[in-house]
Amino acid sequence: MVVLSVLGYTAIGIGVDVIVRATIERDSFQDTQRAATEWIGAMRSPVPAQPVTSSRVPYLQLVDSLGSVVTASQGAEGWPPMSTLRPPYNNRIQSRTQCANGRCLMLTASRVSQQEADQLWNGDTHIVYAAMSRPDLLGTARLEFLITASVLAATILTAWAVWVLVGRTLRPVEAMRGQVAEITVSDLSRRVSQPPGDDEIARLARTANQTLARLEHAMERQRRFGSMVSHELRRPLTGLRTQLEEALLFPDADQSRALQDALSTAEHMQAVIEEMLMLAQISTGTRTVEPVDLAGLAEEEAAKSRDGSPVRLHTAREVTVVGNRVQLAGVLANLLANAQRHTRTAVEVTVERSGDRAVVTVQDDGDGIAPEDRERVFQPFVRLGDGRRRDPAGSGLGLAICRAVAEAHNGTLTIENSRQGARFTMRLPLSNTRR
Repeated sequence: MVVLSVLGYTAIGIGVDVIVRATIERDSFQDTQRAATEWIGAMRSPVPAQPVTSSRVPYLQLVDSLGSVVTASQGAEGWPPMSTLRPPYNNRIQSRTQCANGRCLMLTASRVSQQEADQLWNGDTHIVYAAMSRPDLLGTARLEFLITASVLAATILTAWAVWVLVGRTLRPVEAMRGQVAEITVSDLSRRVSQPPGDDEIARLARTANQTLARLEHAMERQRRFGSMVSHELRRPLTGLRTQLEEALLFPDADQSRALQDALSTAEHMQAVIEEMLMLAQISTGTRTVEPVDLAGLAEEEAAKSRDGSPVRLHTAREVTVVGNRVQLAGVLANLLANAQRHTRTAVEVTVERSGDRAVVTVQDDGDGIAPEDRERVFQPFVRLGDGRRRDPAGSGLGLAICRAVAEAHNGTLTIENSRQGARFTMRLPLSNTRR
């Protein structure tokens, strides 16, 4: 930043120097040209009277064709011709800066017109010289010194302003860095200080706090999930160990039956572990997405579940979402199996459009789910009493997996009010509106 300021101020200084010098020269030559022209216009005799000069242009001379001074101003009295410059008739007025004998003059040479020469000197050409001493700013380095000093002062001032501004700007960032460094995995509840306003620093602080909040939520969910996993696996592991110990303690017992019981327990544990891995991978793992016709997918899953209660389909056309076909099919299959376990007569499945959303509803006519339990059933390993009775071998992860799939597809899965039974409703963005 400081280097750029130096370059910028230097360029400005050079430009100012050139402009000032050019302006002084232009104004000076304009004065000498005006003085020469006015004296020529005032001449009435071959030997005009001594001109009255100004303080700006004190030196005037009238020189004939032989180079002799005819008349001169008081300041140039006794001087030889101030210049040998003799402009031609086609360019009668010329200006230059000339130095001699330690003195520099800004001079204009103006040739008297042919008409005036005929009237006053019988056609003999004459030259009028008008001059002034060169200003000190043009003859010395004073202007460059002043400009250089100004460039240095402006650079120092800019560097100081940048240092103050950057320090003031980065001070909150440094404070946030220190606060983030103090946050540990064991304590993610702390947040960084958020300055007021809506500038970049404030937005950075808000984003950092939002990220910390998501991280804290994820870690809390992981701890809770780990606790539930250890609790749920401890029971079948204890049962498996007991079965194996009994088989060793009582070798005369039915070993085949003991091994079958142990194998059944191991299979249950394997199913729970696989479902836990599936639940963990839904939110974090990569997945293949494609356009999925939910109406056709519902018809396919309903056809696979013919062994349970009847399934009545009500589907609309062109209800297409973008997602993972296998995962969405798993959601429908799980919801259908759950509804068939609890329904009395039949399961109603509806697939329709609602604004920019696809809506899938699975309705049974069983006892339903109490309002206070409608969120609990989506938590891992949570099983209501009726669910345990109807499906003792269940893991309690099915509905949790279903909701995770819906949320991974930017949708929702909830239990809505119904006159009878449980009404599960999944809403997903339609393919033509999903971003």
